Amino acid sequence: MAGVDVPDLLARARYWGLKIATAESCTGGMVAVALTDVAGSSDVFERGFITYSNAAKVQMLGVREATLAAFGAVSEQVAFEMAEGARAQSGAGLAVSITGIAGPGGSEHKPEGRVCFGVARVGQPTLCETVEFGALGRAKVRKAATEHALKLLAAALG
Repeated sequence: MAGVDVPDLLARARYWGLKIATAESCTGGMVAVALTDVAGSSDVFERGFITYSNAAKVQMLGVREATLAAFGAVSEQVAFEMAEGARAQSGAGLAVSITGIAGPGGSEHKPEGRVCFGVARVGQPTLCETVEFGALGRAKVRKAATEHALKLLAAALG
């Protein structure tokens, strides 16, 4: 992907002895694809969770139903629980999560292009943020969210 040197990202994970896991909703596995497109990534990439439905978020990642009910799937609270759940369920040292509204659609309170991210690294506080990509269209929002998630992983690796 343009903008992030994925082979370098993987090399830094190797250097730190960290495996990577992904928890993806609106990107549907695009971050995992970007990581595994690089030959030799199998020694760093642990696994990816595609948790498109709320039920999958609960069952696979341990996201609490109460969190989903209180904040909705597109929230930093859910992104936080997704990232922590992916790290815990996989045993990876680093996990990134993505949940958002790629479009078309959205609402007044949760517009198209809003994507929430979480990054969980063992021994460090889990970080979350929301990016408003805007109504770029489904494909462009998903691509931008994938690129942003890769940037977050790279930043977490120093």
